[in-house]
Amino acid sequence: MSAQDEPRRSTATTTLAGRAKRSAAGSLLLALSLTIGPAIGTSFAQAPASAPTTQQPAPPPAATTAPATPAPNMAASPSGAHEQTAVSQQLPAPQAPAPVAAAALPHDLSPWGMFMAADIVVKAVMLGLAFASLVTWTIWLAKSLELMAAKTRARLAARRLDEADSLEIAAERISAGHARRSVVAELVQAARDEVRRSADLSDDGIKERVAIALSRREARAGRDMAKGTGLLATIGSTAPFVGLFGTVWGIMNSFIGISQSKTTNLAVVAPGIAEALLATAIGLVAAIPAVIIYNVFSRSIAGYRAVLSDASGDVLRHLSRDLERARRAAQRPGRSLHAVPPLMSAE
Repeated sequence: MSAQDEPRRSTATTTLAGRAKRSAAGSLLLALSLTIGPAIGTSFAQAPASAPTTQQPAPPPAATTAPATPAPNMAASPSGAHEQTAVSQQLPAPQAPAPVAAAALPHDLSPWGMFMAADIVVKAVMLGLAFASLVTWTIWLAKSLELMAAKTRARLAARRLDEADSLEIAAERISAGHARRSVVAELVQAARDEVRRSADLSDDGIKERVAIALSRREARAGRDMAKGTGLLATIGSTAPFVGLFGTVWGIMNSFIGISQSKTTNLAVVAPGIAEALLATAIGLVAAIPAVIIYNVFSRSIAGYRAVLSDASGDVLRHLSRDLERARRAAQRPGRSLHAVPPLMSAE
């Protein structure tokens, strides 16, 4: 071989070596793309659907000294097409956005259901008002029967007292039947007792002391009949404010629930407000009948006292008449001491 052929042979050898290196580098890049491509597709497929759609600007590519190599055509390779099909099968199907869950309303919005769902303080207020309402109707029933019976007996005794000609005759008529248990019978007996105690005293003094005794018996009968009505006045004046306290407490708890649930949906707030307003409703139910019944009893008791006052006037009228008769009988000459009126002779 000549010296001229040596440079040509070395040049050909260098060319063949470069081609072999480039072929090896291309084969290595193709293998890397086939291996890394499916992994990248799988990672994108497993990403959450709720990821934000905004994209961050990509950082500038790092400067490299290696020459840019074109990406291999994966569609041209059968293995690349198979990998793309597998990745597309692993991708989840697009789902419709879930509807906002509606706030669940209580199933039982009756008064009993709202009472059971209320706060412990609101429950205590409701129970107290319900007990007050029960006390109101109990007093109404008991006092109505008592007042009706007392007025009936007092009117019967007052009619017999008015029809009598003297205090003794009135006492005999009143002592028979149901009239003997009336307050009018006590008034007549009080007048007779005072006359017996003041037999040797002046008539004016007797009348004054009898009037005092009758007024005391009349006032005591009025107080006895008015027992229990003061409780009605208390219930009627305080029940609305007690119910309002329960309402304020319930609405306060509703606003606390709003702040905790972080929602202003009316379906969430309405049940608590309804439970709170139920306390005010029960307070009004307890207060309104109590006020009405108290006013009715006040008028009825005033009428009963008027009957007793008329009976006291009749007793004083009979007493004055009997004293006048006794004085005139004592002033008649030749009249025996046994001829005094029945009132004085009985004493």
